[in-house]
Amino acid sequence: VNCLDRHVEESPNRVALIWERDEPGTAVDVTYRELLDLTCRLANTLKKYGIRKGDKVAIYMSVSPVSVAAMLACARIGAVHTVVFAGFSAESLAGRIMDAGCKAVITYNQGVRGGRVIELKATVDEAVKNCPSIEHVFVAQRTDNEVQMGDRDIPLEEEMAKAASVCTPESMDSEDMLFMLYTSGSTGKPKGIVHTQAGYLLYAAVTHKYVFDYQQGDVFGCVADIGWITGHSYVVYGPLCNGATSVLFESTPVYPDPGRYWEVVQRLKINQFYGAPTAIRLLLNYGDEWVKKYDRSSLKTLGSVGEPINNEAWQWFYNVVGEGRCTLVDTWWQTETGGICIAPRPSEEKAEIVPAMAMRPFFGIVPVLMDENGKVIEGNDVSGALCIAQPWPGMARTIYGDHQRFVDAYFKAYPGYYFTGDGAYRTKKGYYQMTGRMDDVINISGHRLGTAEIEDAMADHPEVPETAVIGYPHKIKGEGAFAFIVLKEQTAHIDRVKEELKTIVASKIAKYAVPDHILVVKRLPKTRSGKIMRRLLRKVVTDQSSNMGDVTTLDDPSVVKEILDAYQKYKEK
Repeated sequence: VNCLDRHVEESPNRVALIWERDEPGTAVDVTYRELLDLTCRLANTLKKYGIRKGDKVAIYMSVSPVSVAAMLACARIGAVHTVVFAGFSAESLAGRIMDAGCKAVITYNQGVRGGRVIELKATVDEAVKNCPSIEHVFVAQRTDNEVQMGDRDIPLEEEMAKAASVCTPESMDSEDMLFMLYTSGSTGKPKGIVHTQAGYLLYAAVTHKYVFDYQQGDVFGCVADIGWITGHSYVVYGPLCNGATSVLFESTPVYPDPGRYWEVVQRLKINQFYGAPTAIRLLLNYGDEWVKKYDRSSLKTLGSVGEPINNEAWQWFYNVVGEGRCTLVDTWWQTETGGICIAPRPSEEKAEIVPAMAMRPFFGIVPVLMDENGKVIEGNDVSGALCIAQPWPGMARTIYGDHQRFVDAYFKAYPGYYFTGDGAYRTKKGYYQMTGRMDDVINISGHRLGTAEIEDAMADHPEVPETAVIGYPHKIKGEGAFAFIVLKEQTAHIDRVKEELKTIVASKIAKYAVPDHILVVKRLPKTRSGKIMRRLLRKVVTDQSSNMGDVTTLDDPSVVKEILDAYQKYKEK
């Protein structure tokens, strides 16, 4: 209602969504009235097939008006949506469906991205084989190609055409569940983060308005996928609650060429552009001419999200893309926080922005830095574990089905505080700069991934008894995965095993999770209690082997030299 009906009453013909389809130059406008119609018909279709308040629905779709309507339709009837990024494998999708107990999946026959066709329905078919809770699969059409339709499959558009265009919204409590979104933790099993109705929407809307200085009539261009929290908060819920015009970007930054983002900025006259550092680093390598080819004078605010932005990418984004005249907000937040928590704006008029720094806490966010002993670190020019000292409206309420894990992950390390899992530095002037994760979680191209997930996937290979995966700095992706593996004695075909491991990781998780490097070692560095010391492996890979720190807890310290030698040989090769 806050995202649709309110605006339809005031200005029904205002454009709600501009769908920038994969095919260049084929943008589709959807007004608030049209989006309400689409949403109500989809909602009535779900109800017809037995979806009720409190039921869980998986959405496995590429970015489009129908996928946004699917999210809003669930919200309208009080069902809980869990959007699964359409790049995830069938096994990842099935795991999320089973954990959430979804009754239905909404998908496309196929997806289109970067000029390639993606078999979405086939992946769903593969996934739901193992999911007894699924009663129906609703299939929308993105391409003209036929896909196999079975007994539980329902052609979505055909049903929507028959449905009524009015659907009375369900009355919900402020703390009822709105959606679940799975994210990686430091253990192998992804966790379903739960966000609720009122607090989440309020926080998404207020941060959207004030961090980006969104004004009525602006075109807001967040190029994130709806499968991530950024797409939930800053493509769908925040902008629509504010009555904004939001861009849905279906393509990739380099299709059909590396000028795609900027061509879209020119054509759609985008005023705020919000994207990931990994894409900026990728485009920076193609040079400035792809940017300068297009008119970017409509841009007022640039934003960066998903991982800390490095100085070189920041400068290029600010000076080349923004011509040195746009405000650049480096935003820090998480799936768990629901919306932006630390960013350079809002602030006093014309207040300084330090490159590559998130800087200022948002209204109501009280950051603290903690030391190893759980004490608050006072003063400036200090580093510690970043915690938040009081609740805020957008914070996650639980991990679905496992509240104890929620308490353990976020509130146990520093009782009375929310622990973010990130380290931070507070500058001499009191600004915050993020320094990266403090646990075994890495950030590949803005995708958060527990190293344990990759290790668990590789452990399925019969010839690989042990693995350890760490993150290492990667020029484009921010971090890449580097895997150390131990093979069984008689294994001869090392290269074959490496390829098989890559295939396993791609099929169990997703292609982006595949390690860039796999190094075979005789054994892994372990403590006497059998815990792998990943810290040492990180030092080997980042060439800090002269400074290994305390290795006395190792079961056998000579393992360090063994691994160093193997790494040197691998590098030379």
